[in-house]
Amino acid sequence: MQFSKRMNHFGENIFTTLLSMKQELETSGTKVIDLSIGAPNIPPAQHVIDALVEAAKDPDNYIYAIKDLEELHEAVAAWYQRRYQVKIDPAQEVVSLLGSQEGLAHFALSMIDEGDLVLVPDPCYPVFGDGPLIAGADLYPMKLRKENQYLIDFDEIPEEIARKARFMVVSYPNNPTTATAPPEFYDRLIAFAKKYDIIVLHDNAYSELVFDTEPGRSFLEYPGAREVGVEFNSLSKTYGLAGARIGFCIGNAQIVAQVAKLKSNMDYGMFLPIQKAAIAAITGDQSCVEKTREAYRRRRDVFCDGFTEIGWKIDRCPATMFVWAKIPDGFASSEEFVKTLLVKGGVLVTPGSAFGKSGEGYVRIALVKDEEDIRLAIRQVKESGILK
Repeated sequence: MQFSKRMNHFGENIFTTLLSMKQELETSGTKVIDLSIGAPNIPPAQHVIDALVEAAKDPDNYIYAIKDLEELHEAVAAWYQRRYQVKIDPAQEVVSLLGSQEGLAHFALSMIDEGDLVLVPDPCYPVFGDGPLIAGADLYPMKLRKENQYLIDFDEIPEEIARKARFMVVSYPNNPTTATAPPEFYDRLIAFAKKYDIIVLHDNAYSELVFDTEPGRSFLEYPGAREVGVEFNSLSKTYGLAGARIGFCIGNAQIVAQVAKLKSNMDYGMFLPIQKAAIAAITGDQSCVEKTREAYRRRRDVFCDGFTEIGWKIDRCPATMFVWAKIPDGFASSEEFVKTLLVKGGVLVTPGSAFGKSGEGYVRIALVKDEEDIRLAIRQVKESGILK
């Protein structure tokens, strides 16, 4: 049999190896604290669960949705007005996604042709690059450096690359580096996109998980943003609905229309009870958002402060549900450190190299365990003796 060459982008990688190592350790009786995957363990608020359950009881809700409920689009418009002071046209400027991951995987199919150039951060959440690769794109990595606060340096992008680029992916608060971006960054981003006629996709999955400064903002708040791009937003982390797969593409009406057209030929819409749950989440009591943010803030403090005390200095991350940490001295690579941490310390994290070449030398830790488990992870690593 012969298969698509594009599948070569998805060969077995470090995650397969780490999973096998984890399973082997657990079989031998070792307790492994898995902080590798960003799978939230904070459930939705009760009123959101109730809305989903009630809608699921209605036999009429088991038909094909085909498209989004008007009520859902109106709820998104009200949410963006209330939360970000951004006015959205519910009829033309929003379409649902079956989670941002699905949207990121398919977005490029509606924006580019094979051989077109796409700008992606390095390091970045893998699907930022994988989605364009599925569409046949060539990628240009925009390096995110600690000395530049992990912000894209537009002056570093060669003129010929900028003129050739069709679209770019940007995301702040950032996964994996946890960095946030100041207002002046977005002004530069929009000016850059206008100058070179580049479509911007801004992923805004973590705007509610900003800890020590003012709340996160929307790309669409900035003048001119809607002229050059769209924003993806997600209910996975903020509202604990990761498994329900709820996301939105919001902004430029022409881009939204192309995404909606593509989706109309790929799926039959979001399950109606899940649409009802989404409406309940973004229109109902918002105290759950603060509770979730506070839970992640406490976990961050316990993790970063605890590991710093035992010899692995880790700065407190400013945002997201992750920690981005430089590996301790004495290890040749992030992969070597991750394997040692797993085998000797019983703690599983993700090597920075999994997010791109510029991620080498770092690891990403997902704060998806309760404080008790995080403290146990600290004790296990301390007792392992790997931190000298």
